[in-house]
Amino acid sequence: MRKIKWHTGLLGKLMSINLLVVLCAMGITWWALDSLSANYFMTLMKKFNISSEATNTMFLEAVHRYLIWAGIGAIVLATLLSLWLMRRVLRPLLSMNRLTRVMAHGDFEQRVPQGPADEIGELADSFNEMAASLQRLENLRRNMVIDVAHELRTPITNIQGYLEGIQDGVLEPDPETLDLLHEEAVRLSKLVNDLIDLARADAARFEMKTQPIDLAKLISQELKSFQSRFEQKELELKIDFPDSPALVMADSDKMRRVVANLLDNALNYTTRGAWVQISLRSENNQVTTEMANPSSTSPPLDATMVFERFYRGEKSRSRQFGGAGLGLAIVKELVQAHGSQVEAEALEGTFRIRFSLPAVAPQAALPNL
Repeated sequence: MRKIKWHTGLLGKLMSINLLVVLCAMGITWWALDSLSANYFMTLMKKFNISSEATNTMFLEAVHRYLIWAGIGAIVLATLLSLWLMRRVLRPLLSMNRLTRVMAHGDFEQRVPQGPADEIGELADSFNEMAASLQRLENLRRNMVIDVAHELRTPITNIQGYLEGIQDGVLEPDPETLDLLHEEAVRLSKLVNDLIDLARADAARFEMKTQPIDLAKLISQELKSFQSRFEQKELELKIDFPDSPALVMADSDKMRRVVANLLDNALNYTTRGAWVQISLRSENNQVTTEMANPSSTSPPLDATMVFERFYRGEKSRSRQFGGAGLGLAIVKELVQAHGSQVEAEALEGTFRIRFSLPAVAPQAALPNL
């Protein structure tokens, strides 16, 4: 970072402005005395028949001398007062300048002291909000690196162990062993794909292609691809859709991913023979989608944490309870990309997830889904 010299810095520039104002005031006063007061003084001398030539010269010399000393005193006083006052005013800026250097080295815990209730105070508050956001992002990055390393280590370690066992002759490359290796490879591939999808979901708000879509029709189409899994787990599917189309403004591809992730989450966390309910309702120019299923985890799911990345309700992180905990994080990012919020609650043994999207008038043209 370049070093700013005092005379080219903000404080030096403000001081220069003040000195320029003082010098301008002195120049105007000098001109006024020479052109106005001197003429009045000469007229007054003539009125009383007093020789004005020498007297006028003495008067102007005395005035100029006093004006010069007064100007020097004004410059000194203005410099001292300006230096003291401007340092107080610019203290938050100087503090922010120092903290930006600290933050550039990765320390986001520093904050600017509370400033006055003016523009600089607002700038200090905005700086502190930015620092807090950067700290949250840095913590998220660190936690995500740790979580990704943890999630990748398990399948990689399993694959490595099986391959070393085959090399050492401890395990036979029979179909069962190959199936286990394939299962771990598929799990690893799914995790990588989820991470890619999460990154795309983060950037989804910049790539939105919203159009009127029938949310009920979209959900029904997605349910067809999950039908066999529902039947295998003997889950009862309860549908509560309105008779008329549930038209919303949304990106159809991204909403398909939202619905698919919600259905996958419900399948993973619902016990065999239970039920899953999907409902749509229109109110206040909004179409609200809600998916509910019995909560099968103990202790109950923490509804405030389910949308965090790599969070899983089953604390042992057993693979039988789903994937890496990225599905609902992707749902959150995609719903927020639509300008909405997704929320969850776990009450009386039932887990519910809901979100709302802006409704569209029925006469809006629908694309082919």
